[in-house]
Amino acid sequence: MQRENFVTIDKSAVIHKNVHFFGKCSVGAGTVIYPGSTIKNSCIGERCEIKCSFIEDSTIENDVIVGPFAHIRQQSTIQSGCRIGNFVEVKNSCIGKKSKASHLAYIGDAEIGFGCNIGCGAIFVNYDGKQKHKTKVGDNCFIGCNCNIIAPITIASGTYICAGTTITQSTQKDDFVIGRARETIKHNYAKDRYKGE
Repeated sequence: MQRENFVTIDKSAVIHKNVHFFGKCSVGAGTVIYPGSTIKNSCIGERCEIKCSFIEDSTIENDVIVGPFAHIRQQSTIQSGCRIGNFVEVKNSCIGKKSKASHLAYIGDAEIGFGCNIGCGAIFVNYDGKQKHKTKVGDNCFIGCNCNIIAPITIASGTYICAGTTITQSTQKDDFVIGRARETIKHNYAKDRYKGE
């Protein structure tokens, strides 16, 4: 039985030690893959930087930075000019050109448009306990830190979602969304609550 496992690497690419390839992979010109990365059945474009990350069954286009410690899971496409930072997980999603999720986010079953910002701790909530649902995000959207995007939902282009918001309704173009309660401060109330070390 003939195996379909092979790797093609452009001669100008740099592959550091302790990088593992599995299955059918390709690496484009000028790309650098740093130690500790694993690439499985994936295509990496030109001039990318892959830093200590796991990429499987996905496509990384040109001029993309991934990691450190990112996980790009099956059926994902990271389009040109994106930044997928440390401890970001992407699954079955397309991230549009020049969008970024710089740290600590989960993007599952989503289509993200051009030039979007996904804040630290943002979660695309795609599973309701029975089935997966899809999120669509337009161009130039801002999703703040610690937001929950509850699918199925469509975030229109230009939407600004404030940090700490849980959003369950689709938006219209250029909507400003805030969904958090104001804090209550009780003075001198904490002294008997926590003793410390």
